[in-house]
Amino acid sequence: MDAQFFIERLNHPEKEERLKALAELKKMIDAGLLPLPKAGKDVNNHIHTAYSFSPYSPAKAVWMAYNAGLVTAGIMDHDSISGAEEFIEAGKIIGMATTIGVECRADMSDTKLNGKRINNPDQKSVAYMALHGIAHTKINEVKEFFKPYSAARNLRNRDMVAKINELVASAGLHLDFDADVAPISNCSEGGSITERHILFALAKKITARFGKGAKVAQFLNDSMNITLNEKAKGFLNDESNPYYEYDLLGILKSDMVEKFYIPATAECPKVKDVTQLGKKVGAISAYAYLGDVGNSVTGDKKAQSFEDGYIDLLFEEIKSLGFNAVTYMPTRNTLEQLLKLKKLIKDYDLFEISGEDINSPRQVFICKALEKPEFANLIDSTWALIGHEHMSTEDINKSMFAEETIAKYPSLEERVNAYKKIGLSLK
Repeated sequence: MDAQFFIERLNHPEKEERLKALAELKKMIDAGLLPLPKAGKDVNNHIHTAYSFSPYSPAKAVWMAYNAGLVTAGIMDHDSISGAEEFIEAGKIIGMATTIGVECRADMSDTKLNGKRINNPDQKSVAYMALHGIAHTKINEVKEFFKPYSAARNLRNRDMVAKINELVASAGLHLDFDADVAPISNCSEGGSITERHILFALAKKITARFGKGAKVAQFLNDSMNITLNEKAKGFLNDESNPYYEYDLLGILKSDMVEKFYIPATAECPKVKDVTQLGKKVGAISAYAYLGDVGNSVTGDKKAQSFEDGYIDLLFEEIKSLGFNAVTYMPTRNTLEQLLKLKKLIKDYDLFEISGEDINSPRQVFICKALEKPEFANLIDSTWALIGHEHMSTEDINKSMFAEETIAKYPSLEERVNAYKKIGLSLK
């Protein structure tokens, strides 16, 4: 069997088959039958998998990261940690250091940020945050925490599908949540269903009806009142485009969400509950900085203003709420934005975590911005995160932000250096 057979099996429906395929590919590399990827210093702590929305299973995500030249990779799914164990095992098979985490939308209405558009394009008073470096012994506890929120999310998902059906009925299109949306997710295995799943299901309905090419662009313009820029037209007019439905999803997400979006309520845990969970599971609670957006990296966000207009208040609040860190994507913002952000992170004694949001096949796993000297510390912090996760798994009282650790290393810089050494020793 050739390598392509096993690469395709990395997205097999069964986890064990995916891991077996990865092991076979590693054997081929070790035997010299496949080239050994050239690894540099690159890291990425924010890779989505099929347990939220992504073209990649956890095993396939690790394979893609490895072949891209990453030296470490981190899983980060929405409201789900169900892919973490596979991700950890895949890292062991391929010989790559990994980190695990979970991302969620948290309710900030009980804070001074109530009523503000924070880092969520669709809703005020709700913010994206992440728990990084979760102790492996606490994975089931995280799963149980998110179960009721996922159930509430799916009730709202059904209502949003109904609203979409009202928008597309005149075009003879119809979505069924159980038949069209749920099957393209891993919800049966603890994965989450997001707005992207709903719109991906719609993209599939559109291509099934109109095929690929100019007819789709015409339908969007004439029937959906979606104005396409030249880049989008190029993607849609190319019938041989291998990412056609993902590109169509991006266009739909950029334009349609505001037309069918129903505000998230019961599915968003209170922010203090999430930071408290972080402490219980030995994780690092991180605020996900978005910043005012000009041109969206992934093409699915409009130009919009977010936290930059009140960033001092933001930092005062996240510090008081018990956040340990700020996570951000260097390619998403201007250098001016990021230098200001980095200064505030230092002033408030917070940890920096970087990760490029991967959920589309067009996205690259390597963040070239990390080559700039201004962001060299993000590579160090990733190794510290790896060290933290290892120690937290051993004993959460040895995690990087545990009282015992802070007493031993009062300076955050000392702690980062100490845990970086631990992380590097695990290579």
